[in-house]
Amino acid sequence: MASGDLRDHGDPGDAPSIPPPLTAPSAASTRPSAAEEARTIAASTNTGTLATLTAAGDPWASFVTYGLLGGAPVLCVSNLAEHGRNLAGDPRASIAIVAAATDSDPLANSRITLAGVVERPTGDELAAARQAHLDAVPAAKYYLDYSDFTLWVLRVDRVRWVGGYGRMDSASGADYAAAQPDPVLAIAAGAIAHLNADHAEALLAMARNLGGYPDATAATCTGADRYGLDLKVTTPRGLAYPRISYAERIDDYDQLRPATVELTRRARQG
Repeated sequence: MASGDLRDHGDPGDAPSIPPPLTAPSAASTRPSAAEEARTIAASTNTGTLATLTAAGDPWASFVTYGLLGGAPVLCVSNLAEHGRNLAGDPRASIAIVAAATDSDPLANSRITLAGVVERPTGDELAAARQAHLDAVPAAKYYLDYSDFTLWVLRVDRVRWVGGYGRMDSASGADYAAAQPDPVLAIAAGAIAHLNADHAEALLAMARNLGGYPDATAATCTGADRYGLDLKVTTPRGLAYPRISYAERIDDYDQLRPATVELTRRARQG
């Protein structure tokens, strides 16, 4: 390909563009922060890819399991494994964690990288770290206390969250530690399926009257969290992805239904 034919992010070629809203959304959209997104993804699974440094300074990636101690990954690593020897020699490490897939395109799904240094917990923290790992990885009871395994806690200094194409942000270790996992997102699949199966008209009304797409012809819910719903909207101009925020943040899964009922009421009045 000639250099003049190369394309960058600002020149997508024949990639579809997202049509802008035709009217102003009913309210400013609110989304979880990068730190909240990261805490939620970290809490949604118990596996990741650990990156360590060899004695020669080369990067080494390994599949690992982990538990969480206040958001900090707790690793149980064999001292005989290469990544175990790497951690003992250089505490710098990062772990990449991928959320459960919601899209057939892998790069459209959410993932995070947590970077920092590992430390061996001591005292009361050792007992808490041991239990955190066992809670997340019950099979670890068969090897966790062997002398050739070590518990490490990753002290997170830096966070990178990617929510799919065009959605990404960074957070500090302090913000990550202070954030809480979303109480809705990780267990919202059933509610989302119910909305799409039984309340298509309500979702369409939200897209038209709250999301800024009065020309919408169909709408489906693709996500729900403590702040609102994500919609995928079909219009004559192409696909759009408006955010519909609740009137107030919800802090419990049981509040999801009342919040969506209130959105439906506002949408139909709109």
